[in-house]
Amino acid sequence: MKEKWKPGTLIYPLPAVLVSCGATQEEYNMLTVAWTGTVCTNPPMCYISVRPERHSYQIIRRTGEFVINLTTEEMARATDWCGVRSGRDYDKFKETGLTPLPAAQVQAPLIAESPISIECRVRQVIPLGSHDMFLAEVVNIQADERFIDPTTGKLDLEKARPIVYSHGEYFSLGKMLGHFGWSVRRKKRIKRERTNKPAKKGE
Repeated sequence: MKEKWKPGTLIYPLPAVLVSCGATQEEYNMLTVAWTGTVCTNPPMCYISVRPERHSYQIIRRTGEFVINLTTEEMARATDWCGVRSGRDYDKFKETGLTPLPAAQVQAPLIAESPISIECRVRQVIPLGSHDMFLAEVVNIQADERFIDPTTGKLDLEKARPIVYSHGEYFSLGKMLGHFGWSVRRKKRIKRERTNKPAKKGE
């Protein structure tokens, strides 16, 4: 039996990302965001939702650009710190020891320590209530070579030990349960094995 609760935001876990923004080094800033995700494959599009009172809100609204930086266990403390301190009062890159790097397609900086940095250009700002959604197109991605398999060229994000946010708490990811589509492939494999099974004598 399930209890009935009032409406709320209970879709967890979510990626805990650091969003970097700013057109010049003097205004570079980072904010921690969990309200983020993918909304379209072609063209590749994503979103972040930000409270208008946040310092980064006006920077992103004015420049129309930002970078979503995935975070890791090593970045966990900095990720939390950037979520409770304001860029109005602190130089967050200096305080956290994280390193800004130039992006390829946007003015906002990347975070060098992030395994994946997703450069985004705002397509639409949608007022929702407590937050405004920045709907954005992905214009470039930069991946840390440390997590790319030199043989296959594939990204091994598990090596980076990414973290997620769940109802006020941060967690590292657990063991892998299977690849995408593994449940279907297993059934097909079983079916194929049964089909190819040699016939018994007399059948």
